[in-house]
Amino acid sequence: MFVRIYTGDDGQSHLEEMAAPEEAIHRIPTKPGEDLVFRTSTVNSFSDWHNPSRRQYLFVLDGQMEVTVKDGTTMLFNAGDALLAEDMTGQGHVTKAINGTYTSVSMGIPD
Repeated sequence: MFVRIYTGDDGQSHLEEMAAPEEAIHRIPTKPGEDLVFRTSTVNSFSDWHNPSRRQYLFVLDGQMEVTVKDGTTMLFNAGDALLAEDMTGQGHVTKAINGTYTSVSMGIPD
């Protein structure tokens, strides 16, 4: 699953499924000085309303992560799923670990 989270004209975060890149190789330029961030959540972690600090791709490597936006839309991300996080303004979104922990890697991308 490949999903985009973004701030709509209403100032709220929204989730939309996207088509995954179809090319055999798909390169995405990153910002100079950016890094990859590997993170393992705490058991049954919950992160209340927040916005990402940068435009980024987040890839779930292990476990399950749930993302909810204000309109009540909730999506479950499993190992292998990707999220394009662009909701840097507005209310943001909530994330939580499902059934334990999840491990992810995020990569900042140009604005």
